[in-house]
Amino acid sequence: MFSKPRKNKFVKSYGSWGLVTGASSGIGKEISHCWASLGIHLVLTGRNVRALKALSTTLEETYGIHTDLIVADLSNIGDIEMLIHSLGDLPVGIFVGSAGFGTSGPFTKSNLGDELEMLQVNTIALMMLTHHFARRFSQLGKGGIVLLSSIVGFQGVPNATNYAATKAYVQALGEGLYHELKPYGVDVVTAAPGPVESGFAHRANMKMKNALRPEDVAWPILKALGKRAVVFPGTLTKILILGLRTVPRWGKIKIMQKVMSGMTQHQPA
Repeated sequence: MFSKPRKNKFVKSYGSWGLVTGASSGIGKEISHCWASLGIHLVLTGRNVRALKALSTTLEETYGIHTDLIVADLSNIGDIEMLIHSLGDLPVGIFVGSAGFGTSGPFTKSNLGDELEMLQVNTIALMMLTHHFARRFSQLGKGGIVLLSSIVGFQGVPNATNYAATKAYVQALGEGLYHELKPYGVDVVTAAPGPVESGFAHRANMKMKNALRPEDVAWPILKALGKRAVVFPGTLTKILILGLRTVPRWGKIKIMQKVMSGMTQHQPA
């Protein structure tokens, strides 16, 4: 997808190592393939040991890169601190915060433990890791940070209330950091895709139709790094954003409520 000069420019701008959270599936897995194809070595982290090992083998055999695996549960503060400590002096120049999950259905009927875990993974863990790399990259005078938001992060979304709120946090964090870190030579891009086929729908107990594939959004995200603050990857995402652009905020909430009500058709437990 990139020419040789562009590959060389990426390595020069971001170094030879990257860290991808949530690498075992979905967008994180696909972004790992993209970075590996550029010759960038990767630290892969997630909770699914088997999936991480399989991805590691595939990346090393296909692209000839090196990978390190760090199994971590980002809903646990101790694991986040362990992850940061385990990186040691490894010259990580790219951070991709793609770990996250969602819940769906009426907020009053949700499991509080699940909602707290989601808040921890989607916001607290992301903030801690972003804070670490923002400080490190600022001192180095270069680096890249990729954050995964969502189109649901631009307004309240009934039946995915807390999930949308976590993505609103990610969106605001990324947009602010883009301007804060730019003078230090650090690139930040926040990606806000539409619905994507991944493990997300199963975890959130949702049914998705006409969803994007992870490969539809991964390359557009990486191509936007260093060029803009926010990217809406994938044709479907652009169509949805365009359709909502002229709608007032209260109208967007109503539209998203109808969209979510059609996707949250729960199956019997």
